[in-house]
Amino acid sequence: MKKSTLAANQVHQGDCVEKLNQLEPGSVDLVFADPPFNIGYTYDVYDDQQSCDDYLQFCREWIGGVHRALKDDGSFWLAIGDEYAAELKVLSQQLGFHCRSWVIWYYTFGVNCVRGFSRSHTHLFYFIKDRNKFTFNGDNPLVRVPSARQLVYADARANPKGRLPDNTWILRPQDAPEMGFSPSHDTWYFARVAGTFKEREGFHGCQMPEQLLGRIIRVSSNPSDLVLDPFGGSGTTLAVAKKLGRRYMGFELSEDYVTRIEQRLDACKPGDSLDGAADPISSAPATRQGKKRTEFRDGRPLIPLDEKITAKVQDAFERAALVSDGDFDAAESKPKKKKKGRTLCHAYELLLNPDRNAMFAEECKQAKLLGDTRMWLEYLLELSRAGKLADEGNWKKQPLKQIDASAAAAEIAFQMMSVDYAMSLDTIMCSPDAATEFEQVASQFIGDDQTHDFRAAIWSLHEAASDPKVTRKAKQIADEFLNAEQPELEPIESFLEQNEAASLSGIYAISDQDSVLFIGQSEDVVGYLSHAMRSSGWQRFSPTTVQYWPVEKPSDAIIKRSLLITWLRPWLNAHFFYQPIATKLF
Repeated sequence: MKKSTLAANQVHQGDCVEKLNQLEPGSVDLVFADPPFNIGYTYDVYDDQQSCDDYLQFCREWIGGVHRALKDDGSFWLAIGDEYAAELKVLSQQLGFHCRSWVIWYYTFGVNCVRGFSRSHTHLFYFIKDRNKFTFNGDNPLVRVPSARQLVYADARANPKGRLPDNTWILRPQDAPEMGFSPSHDTWYFARVAGTFKEREGFHGCQMPEQLLGRIIRVSSNPSDLVLDPFGGSGTTLAVAKKLGRRYMGFELSEDYVTRIEQRLDACKPGDSLDGAADPISSAPATRQGKKRTEFRDGRPLIPLDEKITAKVQDAFERAALVSDGDFDAAESKPKKKKKGRTLCHAYELLLNPDRNAMFAEECKQAKLLGDTRMWLEYLLELSRAGKLADEGNWKKQPLKQIDASAAAAEIAFQMMSVDYAMSLDTIMCSPDAATEFEQVASQFIGDDQTHDFRAAIWSLHEAASDPKVTRKAKQIADEFLNAEQPELEPIESFLEQNEAASLSGIYAISDQDSVLFIGQSEDVVGYLSHAMRSSGWQRFSPTTVQYWPVEKPSDAIIKRSLLITWLRPWLNAHFFYQPIATKLF
């Protein structure tokens, strides 16, 4: 099998057909291509006015290269104008692709045409290689949009997850008639990146909006997957892939564009927010202005909060937060009513215990509260933090030693989900489906058969890293620690063999061939690495080397680790470790 000569996380200058042939077959997870439309546009070095036969032959060659480079479960998205949309759809199918969707991207700012109607849309084809095996993350909350039941009728009974984006009508959603359209649609509303927009890069005339690429990358790939753009252009695909925690690779014919793309990539990091409006509500305001009936936060409807709701939440909390196991009716899996003198747990304990928060949610449902579990738990946290939750118990923080075995996997899982879903720790823990997925992701990085409380681990780690004492002490030691000689990179296998019988406590940094992936701490570094490197999660990242800093106390390790994370910015480390410190290094 031919091995790739091209490194990931880079943009490579040269002809895309030649570069595609240098890739190892079946090595790419997602390809997004926005090729020249062959309409006479002026590019830096490319001729965009070929004969029809020459253009189609060129497309046959590069699309064939895409098919060869994609994994069997990979996806291929193609953006093209009216002139060759039908031809390239047929050609792609002839080369072995199956078309799952024909999406219309409707610009809310059209392109003016001198002798004809303004160009206001582009065709987006969604192709796969295998009809029975492909990535489609339809449950990603940032892929879904509020339903008409939520938007128009302010109906709290509507599915709080929303629905998948529309895909068959041209009218903007807020201008559409109440009846007469299919519930599944293929027209997407994103503003074209016009010359006056802040996200405009300036050097390339055909720039895609980041939010549109974000939807495609989120739905058709997973964190750490390899995303390829054969026509680098302004670098939007690569920048969005990097922000969303994917590996990326781009090809670009123009040397000048390559330099500018590299500058754009250097200016962003995993976890950065995407530029532009995220949904049609922002990108295409309604032509008919009316009273807004529903308030939204993070794309979700907010239920009104009043004393009556507070009382019901308090009552549900009392029923679900009783401390003693004897306070539960095991036969019916229901908590008994709190009696005088009994102790309630803290709201955090209820939140982090799946059984307790399920009981709390059931009590809220029985009380006929509007909303869903996430809304009720978020309101419970607001009451707790405001000191308005009556009879609440004390919160006992878990020491770092207690979460040592689970902390790294929990941190990686949180970072991957927070980047991909743009969710805070509160939001993940308050959302039952997200919390369950968090545990599933964390278990992929653990490498043993033990039971782990990942929810408590990430909560405690966040509290420890967010302690103001960590920032104060980090400022005191930053220059001395970071300017000291750093440990050498060692192959992981060699490090484990040499230290097999050693008891090493401290900080470790795991890297692949290109960069540092994760910086962690453990009281048993060798034991952790021995198990973790066998896990399915870590094997996806192909780690090669490790660095080790000896540190005895976990409280000292978290300070030094936060400095290293702030300095090196490994994308698998949680962003809450970043310290607001000014040194010569960052």
